[in-house]
Amino acid sequence: MGGVIFNIDTSQAIRRFQEIGFDQASTYLDAYEQTGIFAQLESGLISAEDFRRELSRLCGKELTMDDCGRGWLGYYVSLPEQNLPCVQALRAEGFRTVLLSNTNPFMMDWARSERFDGHGHGIGTYFDALYLSYEMGVMKPSPKIFEQVIAAERLQPQEILFLDDSPHNIAAAAAIGMRTHLVVAGADWTREIESLLE
Repeated sequence: MGGVIFNIDTSQAIRRFQEIGFDQASTYLDAYEQTGIFAQLESGLISAEDFRRELSRLCGKELTMDDCGRGWLGYYVSLPEQNLPCVQALRAEGFRTVLLSNTNPFMMDWARSERFDGHGHGIGTYFDALYLSYEMGVMKPSPKIFEQVIAAERLQPQEILFLDDSPHNIAAAAAIGMRTHLVVAGADWTREIESLLE
């Protein structure tokens, strides 16, 4: 989702968490992978409320769910206007489109809402299925998350084209036989999708 569907800025997310009192944010947050309670949230090991409570403890003050959401939404920068229409066009051509994302309840509350695309639609409008790390109990680049998607979709790995902005995730998907494409930050992957699907 982040880095492919919408542009992200890790430094902005770090600043936002620092603004609410979490000075150590830079040691926990990364463009591709989180650590500590951030990773525990994204892998489904703790709930959103557990995260809020533990982050409050680390900050030494009581935080709200909105505080936490504001921090996480710091990752979001912009939604390139061509990305979602491209996904819609692929579906119209008969391709099944699915989202596999390392994410969490705070990001998905926003992504599933009418605020997501600026036109009153949540991200679920654009995809046939959403596979979310915190709901699946595992994060990319673990082979288990890819295996769960392959089994749920009833496909062979080589039938899947996987786009991601993380070299580690791309390597893990390729290792189990998926066709892959590394999305470079800020690049327009929609111009390459037709040739990738041929």
